[in-house]
Amino acid sequence: MRPVRSSALLALSLSVAAVGLAACGGGSDDNSAGGGSKYVDGKTFTLAVATDPGALDPQGSAVSAALQLGRFAYDTLVAVNAKGEVQPQLASKWTVNGTTVTFDVADGVTCADGSAFDAQTVVDNISWVEDPANKSPLLGVYAPAGATATAAGSTVTVKLASPAPFVLNGFANLPMVCESGLKDRASLKDKTAGTGPYTLKEAVPGDHYTYAVRKDYAWGPGGAKTSEKGTPATIEVKIVANETTAANELTSGQINAASILGPDAARLTSANVPAEDTQLVVGEQWANHADGHPTSDPAVRTALIQALDLAQLQKVLTSGTGAAATGLAILAPASCPGDSVKGNVPGTDASAAASSLEGAGWAKGSDGVYAKDGKKLTVTFLYDSVLGSGGSAAAELATKAWKDLGVDVKAKGESTTDLQPVLFGSGNWDVAWEPINVSSPDQLVPFFSGPGVKDGGTNFAGIDNADYSASVKTAMGKNGADGCGDWHAAEGALFKSADVVPFANNVMKTFHKGADFDITGWIEPTSIRMLG
Repeated sequence: MRPVRSSALLALSLSVAAVGLAACGGGSDDNSAGGGSKYVDGKTFTLAVATDPGALDPQGSAVSAALQLGRFAYDTLVAVNAKGEVQPQLASKWTVNGTTVTFDVADGVTCADGSAFDAQTVVDNISWVEDPANKSPLLGVYAPAGATATAAGSTVTVKLASPAPFVLNGFANLPMVCESGLKDRASLKDKTAGTGPYTLKEAVPGDHYTYAVRKDYAWGPGGAKTSEKGTPATIEVKIVANETTAANELTSGQINAASILGPDAARLTSANVPAEDTQLVVGEQWANHADGHPTSDPAVRTALIQALDLAQLQKVLTSGTGAAATGLAILAPASCPGDSVKGNVPGTDASAAASSLEGAGWAKGSDGVYAKDGKKLTVTFLYDSVLGSGGSAAAELATKAWKDLGVDVKAKGESTTDLQPVLFGSGNWDVAWEPINVSSPDQLVPFFSGPGVKDGGTNFAGIDNADYSASVKTAMGKNGADGCGDWHAAEGALFKSADVVPFANNVMKTFHKGADFDITGWIEPTSIRMLG
């Protein structure tokens, strides 16, 4: 996440990797929770999310709400627990040997339509995501680019095009679609075809999505079953865009869970509503490198960062509860903890910002706006409205700082759902605030290098940073955490060039009432327990 209200793989407030934070009592073997309440069967678990998921094809969307909803109906080959340990799910066993990965598909797994799930279906899933023509945003993020897969009996063999230090973390987030869905991808826009613990029964876009439990489900993470006492009979996902409304509905018992970033979190905390904490990047500035955009000029990118007081923006964005950014892949369990930001981001200096522009040939006109070759320095600035009132206030401060510098700024808040076709489609933006949250740095490589969206890639900003690519190449040749120094160097290269700059971390609080659950990047469906 994700985090179900934050923006994760581009929603990217939905964290895309395992966060691994356990809620009190969730998944416990005893049938009681805090205060002696008993787990009860037959209830509905109601979850609020900030944005509509749009199309529900689990391999065709990076919107955080879609990723969370996908967890209810689709499984992955393996899971990652709170300690960062890999657990069985659809695969009972696995091996990683250099560029060869094998998975043994567990016996007895069935799809919601009753058909068997086998090794060939795994191969077909991987092949679909790997085909650039399908433009899956999960390619290179969860499925290593260039990988090929074959099946022999119940064993799947994946051949990687190059080393992938955290390959199992990726597959732990790659949802598997059943054969019926693979044959009719269009059906996945409003229906489900998975092996997961729930099936979609009703979809009312913009309002709610209803899922019914599969009573025979018994192959969740670590062998989790839906027969456990307190498992919800129904999951109701409501679209609640306003955090205050979500907080009110939580306290009144209309919903069971909501993730809150803004000031309403303090109100719920004061009311002793329990919450699970997830550390996220919430402030992250991207610059569009495509030809024809002023931010394709390194001097402009640098000046835009130098004009900002990032420490002040962090405080405003997080309502004073957050902290300075430390890197790009911070979701727990983070593969490469540390601070790659310090010393690498251009410092706040309005005079230096002006010098950066003037040194690149920009000159102020009589109206106080910089221009070059007869064209004004006009910047289209988009920010994700899921960042709430703090995000809007921070965006206003940034806009004022840029206008004071001499930049013509056109700022607009957009929902995560509305931002996606702009970032991954029209490209009509220059600066964007859209945080991406992952646990391992390799999952970000396709966003910072390689093909752009017009060529079927996910490098939506068109970044081409030679120092980043060189450090990534070195890191990918090392085993797991052995390459963390190189991963930090790679991130630092992006920050020095102002290609992308994180400036605020915050704790996402997922409040809950009437239910317990575990969070492992997302609310883990099989861990939800309803209270009496």
